[in-house]
Amino acid sequence: MDMTGSPMPPAGPAGPDLAAQLRAALPGLRGRLEADAPMAPLSWFRTGGRADILFVPEDEADLALFLAGAPPELPVLVVGLGSNLLVRDGGVRGAVIRLGRGLSQIAVEPGCRVRAGAGAPDVKVARAAAEAGIDGLAFLRGIPGAVGGALRMNGGAYGGETKDVLVEARALDRAGRSVVLSREAMGFGYRRSAAPADLIFTEALFEGRPGDPASILAAMAVITDQRSSTQPVNTRTGGSTFKNPPGAKAWELVDQAGCRGLRIGDAQVSEMHCNFLVNLGHATAAEIEGLGEEVRRRVRETSGIELDWEIKRVGEPA
Repeated sequence: MDMTGSPMPPAGPAGPDLAAQLRAALPGLRGRLEADAPMAPLSWFRTGGRADILFVPEDEADLALFLAGAPPELPVLVVGLGSNLLVRDGGVRGAVIRLGRGLSQIAVEPGCRVRAGAGAPDVKVARAAAEAGIDGLAFLRGIPGAVGGALRMNGGAYGGETKDVLVEARALDRAGRSVVLSREAMGFGYRRSAAPADLIFTEALFEGRPGDPASILAAMAVITDQRSSTQPVNTRTGGSTFKNPPGAKAWELVDQAGCRGLRIGDAQVSEMHCNFLVNLGHATAAEIEGLGEEVRRRVRETSGIELDWEIKRVGEPA
C-alpha cells in the first residue's frame, strides 16, 4: 500500500517502467525522479555506469513518502556528495537516492549546538559553527563529504571524529518511519558505525564548546593549507582509498610497496599522496578498482598486511 492507501504496483522492469510505476503510485512526490540516470556526475571520480532510477527528494517528508510507497524489495542506495564513491561500469540496479539541497539545511542552536541535514557538506557545517563561535567542529573542514557519510562512517580528520561531537542522529527506516539514535546507539568505531544498514540518515545534531570565531577560522585555514599541500584535492579522486590498519598508516604501506605513481590505464596512485587513487581523465571504474586491488596485493606481499577499502564501491561490473 502507498501512503494514500492505494495498492502499490509490483516492482516491474528496471528503468523507465519502474519510474513510471512509482510516479503513478506516488502522485504526491515533489522531488526529481529520473529513469536510466547517469551516475558518473554524482561521483568525484567522474566515472561509472547508470542507475535504474534516481530520486532527489525535496525534503525529509518527500523522502519518507518515497520509502513508504516503493516496493520493499526495491534495492536502495543513498549517496551524498559522492566524494568517497566508486560506481562500477555496469551501473546500479534499483533506486539511487541523492540527498541534495532539500536535506542540506544548517541551523545554529543554543548550547553550542549545530543542527545539519544529512546532505549538508561537512565544510559548511564547520564554517557555520566557527562563525557562531562554536569550537570543536573545525575538523569537519578536513572531510570532503557530507553529514550523512560522516554519520555512517564516523568521519574524522585532523584529530577529530564525528563521535566526538554528535548528540543524536535522525533517520528514516526502509518503510519511511522516523528513527532517532543517540551517540551511544550509533555504535561508532574507526571509520564505521553500527547503525542498521537500511537506515537513511536525514539530520544530525552536533555540540561543541564556546570559542573565538577568529581563532577557529584560523585553525580551519591551517587545515585547508595542509590538505592542499599534501593531498590531490583538485583532481578526480575518491579521498582516502584504504583504512589505516592498526598501528600503521595506509599511505606508508602503499609507498613501501613501490606503488607511488602506479598506473592502470588512466587510473593512477597519486604521486602526492599514496592513499589516493586519481582518474587522470578517462579511467573506467574497472581500471580504478583494479588498480586498488593491485595495490592491496603488493602491500600484502611486502608487509603481510591486508588493506581494507575505505572508498565505497557500488553497482555491477560492465
